[in-house]
Amino acid sequence: MSEISYSKKNDQIECVRYREWRKSYPPHTHVRHMTVGYIEKGHVCIVLNGIAEIYGVGDKFQIPPNTLHEIRTVGDECYSMAVLCIALDADEVAKENADGEAKDYEHAVARLDELRKSILENPENIYLIEQMAHDACISPFHMIREFKKAFGLTPHQFQMQCKVRKAQKLLAEKPASEVTFDAGFYDQSHMDRCFKKVVGLSPKEYKRAVKTTTGSN
Repeated sequence: MSEISYSKKNDQIECVRYREWRKSYPPHTHVRHMTVGYIEKGHVCIVLNGIAEIYGVGDKFQIPPNTLHEIRTVGDECYSMAVLCIALDADEVAKENADGEAKDYEHAVARLDELRKSILENPENIYLIEQMAHDACISPFHMIREFKKAFGLTPHQFQMQCKVRKAQKLLAEKPASEVTFDAGFYDQSHMDRCFKKVVGLSPKEYKRAVKTTTGSN
């Protein structure tokens, strides 16, 4: 039986189990999470920063925060895997980013990072491309190109991803119908479409799949 389940013990650690799964996931990032996966059945193709690698039974993979990646199926084969998502604090993420950047970090890139943080903190706000470009002090076309070069996604793609991440958090407390506008979507169908593209499930399906555990082992 094909299914996906989420087991969340706290705000720092979440385990996602994919059983007999066949869905692929388009390019995306996990801004503040380190992702560690283990393949239990079948094969999965992980594309990390444009480099594709196939993982089979018993293989492990690791995806750092803020790293563009996608998950692809291999042929018609289904896969089963366990994925551990570990939230890092802002200082740890900043250090990881700094380790991979040149010391002469340009002011333009710094402005783009401020733009990224603004979208991340308030994805539900209406934030037009023209306003983003104005805030980053560059032209809209140049801003879109440089933002994608720095972070792997266009500003619009990143904002949609952040809206979905916010909706995931809100669904733990509210029904899907009440989350739509709080997460910044135009209507229910807009949220359903974006949510399913990123998560692979509808908001209602995701809410049923989430299991919150308490206590310690």
